[in-house]
Amino acid sequence: MTIEKSANPRQLAIWLFVCSALVFSMVVLGGVTRLTRSGLSMVNWSPIMGIVPPLSKESWQKTFDQYKKFPEYKKINKGMSLDEFKSIYWFEFNHRLLGRLISLAFFIPFIYFLVRRIIPPGHIPK
Repeated sequence: MTIEKSANPRQLAIWLFVCSALVFSMVVLGGVTRLTRSGLSMVNWSPIMGIVPPLSKESWQKTFDQYKKFPEYKKINKGMSLDEFKSIYWFEFNHRLLGRLISLAFFIPFIYFLVRRIIPPGHIPK
């Protein structure tokens, strides 16, 4: 495997720095999510359709009613209002959305660089 003559190590550096910054952001947002006890506010995990948050009052209420069935609500947040639920929901929602963004920001350029042979030999597992 040879490096293409048009390969620019700067492209790889920018990509890796962007991925690192996104991971750092994930750690910070994860910390905030943990400190606000927002981590279990999303009781369903839909990797594809989960990028759309509740949009109507009815869908918010349905999501909140699902949350009320879980121990997190019963033991820690009993009596929480819908508006309070929305505030913790957004932390967890954004945390999961950022996770999806990180995977796209890593894998799409990685495949591109791999196919174009821009990643130097020896840096790719055999």
